[in-house]
Amino acid sequence: MRRVWVLAGLLMAAAVQADTIRWVAQDVPPHFSFVDGRAPRGPAELANGEVDGFLRVLLPRMARHRHEFVEASTARYEAASRGGETLCSALHVRTARRMEWLYFSHLYPSLASREIHVIVRRDFVDALAQGRPQDRRLTLVELLKRSELRVLLANDRSFGPQIDGMLARHVVPRLAVGAQLSNQLLDMLRAGRMDYTLEYPAVVSDYLKRAGDPDALVALPLAEGFTTQLATVSCSRTPEGKRHIEAIDAAVRQLAREPDRDAWVRDWRGSRQTSTDQRRLNAYMDERARGGPRIE
Repeated sequence: MRRVWVLAGLLMAAAVQADTIRWVAQDVPPHFSFVDGRAPRGPAELANGEVDGFLRVLLPRMARHRHEFVEASTARYEAASRGGETLCSALHVRTARRMEWLYFSHLYPSLASREIHVIVRRDFVDALAQGRPQDRRLTLVELLKRSELRVLLANDRSFGPQIDGMLARHVVPRLAVGAQLSNQLLDMLRAGRMDYTLEYPAVVSDYLKRAGDPDALVALPLAEGFTTQLATVSCSRTPEGKRHIEAIDAAVRQLAREPDRDAWVRDWRGSRQTSTDQRRLNAYMDERARGGPRIE
């Protein structure tokens, strides 16, 4: 009988060990980058951006799980989740609609690199900023009132509650894009097929470097640009997804409790960490270390 219980215990342990979390991968460098044009095959192939770099630090703390990466657009993520398939993502902002099909937790406070900017061709800067003092940021409210300006955004993309609320009150064209969403829109902007779009400056800088045209586009600060306070993680609202989001949340709290925080922050952020980001990260991790699960 003892052998039976031992065998059952080993089988249960193997089942837990084999639990696989499948992560949504989208090519949005430098936040999350594909390897040689394809999604990472596992944690060892994750790059050093804000999102994939954090996962590279976090996932080894989840020893009972395997991790796979699936190239998927936001529309594919939603369709799969609503159809009962389980995927997780560190690339999607929490919205009320998405909570119908996703569980959410969070990973770290929004860093400076997450401030949304208006992206425009360099030769169109003056036309876009007409009548605006140089020291004053653009406001999305004013831009959306200017019917002569052509804006184009990615379909299914959320920019946080404040910007999303403004966009909902206007007819804003959206483009259905795949998992390599930023390239398509920025290609169209460079070609003059619209006047502006919204994006993170770091994404644009990386795109221009790869395109070999570093001065083609300009990122202009937006008054409403810093609208997401926390970087979120989500999993399909399925029984398996609930188990996975609980494991991810627990791993974040474990990471927060580690005594040598500076070591893993250096591994994640390198020289990109500013003193402001560091203060906000420390305050957040202190709270996470003391608190319980944060799952919605």
